Amino acid sequence: MAEIFKIDKAFNRDRIHGATCAFGVFDGIHAGHRELILDAVEDARSRGTSSFALTFDRDPDELFRPSELRKLMTNERRIEALAASGVDFVAVLPFTREFAALSPEDFLEWTFGLHAPASIHVGQGFRFGLRASGTAETLRSWGSAHACSVFAHDLLCLKGAPVSATRIRGLLAQGSVEEANELLGHPWSVQGTVVAGRGEGAQMGIRTANLSISDEFRAIGDGVYAAYAIVDGKRYKAAVNMGVAATFADRATANCEAHLLDFSGDIYGCAIELEFVAFLRPMRVFDDVDELIATIVFNIEWVRKNL
Repeated sequence: MAEIFKIDKAFNRDRIHGATCAFGVFDGIHAGHRELILDAVEDARSRGTSSFALTFDRDPDELFRPSELRKLMTNERRIEALAASGVDFVAVLPFTREFAALSPEDFLEWTFGLHAPASIHVGQGFRFGLRASGTAETLRSWGSAHACSVFAHDLLCLKGAPVSATRIRGLLAQGSVEEANELLGHPWSVQGTVVAGRGEGAQMGIRTANLSISDEFRAIGDGVYAAYAIVDGKRYKAAVNMGVAATFADRATANCEAHLLDFSGDIYGCAIELEFVAFLRPMRVFDDVDELIATIVFNIEWVRKNL
């Protein structure tokens, strides 16, 4: 795991001088991100220097479009994933309204000062600075004056279209988790703390771990999914209902319910992670409890046999 540094006035910018830089938000750390980061790492090797990922401590949309935000991972997980991506270190910029108000030129001056990297790698559509007015061409202009090469990478294409966080969010929203995971290069996951549920599951003999997931992280559409639940580092097959259960919508206490196969422990108050693997069926209202139980049992058996 690479070291993680916060860029502030106390940060020793000698670390970034002459290194190669992969610069972006990197929500989801998808296949396109990893290709760009790998290019920066290989660039560093060819130059005999170090590589680093430069990112923000939070997604800029958290400030400017919070109601529309559907993040693919938490800021903490994103930065940890960058630290595990192959770079030598991660440098994290504090994204505040004051920082966002900097012109592109002042943004670069505050970030690098006189300690320019040997190269900066960004996506072709990368924007930065006041009103997102800075572009790859802005970077190139600055780079030519600071002996810094700038590489604006075209988006990686898979399945006939560019890989982007926006495309992945769209796939997740419609339940196409298998294709989303292919573009991510890893299973999409969500984390939460187990809370008390309605109690119907226990009454039916099908206990569930109930999570309340904030809208910010509910990128995936409502429905029933096959997944893996990670509890204390151990993985369990799971059938997961994402969204308020339609049959019990009038008394719901959680918007995510996971039945962990072959698990019998008490995990109330515990943090768990759910890795989504396959879409099983949409949400629906059942005519009676017997039909509901039969459908849940069928879903659980599918998970048992196919995961």
